[in-house]
Amino acid sequence: MEGIESVAFQIIASVGSARSYYIEAIQAAKQGQIKRAKEMVAEGEKEFIQGHHAHAGLIQKEAANESVHLNLILMHAEDQLMSAEGFKIVAEEFIDAYERFEKLESRLS
Repeated sequence: MEGIESVAFQIIASVGSARSYYIEAIQAAKQGQIKRAKEMVAEGEKEFIQGHHAHAGLIQKEAANESVHLNLILMHAEDQLMSAEGFKIVAEEFIDAYERFEKLESRLS
């Protein structure tokens, strides 16, 4: 069980960092820093992939009939993984919207 807890914490740390990058991306886009916002999403994606790989390792264990004990920490890791993925989608949508607003504003000026 200690191994699963370690993997769960790895997932939590990685996707937590990813989510922070995505939130920072939204804030940058709001300030008109579209390039920086896209860079933050790319950095977040790197972190997210690390968490995703750790998660995939657990899925592979389960698929190989190795028991993966479900506990609260692993459930929290799963929740954080899904939350980060949702924040990425929202960040990309906000960046797109702010980028469109900037282009429209420059045409109207």
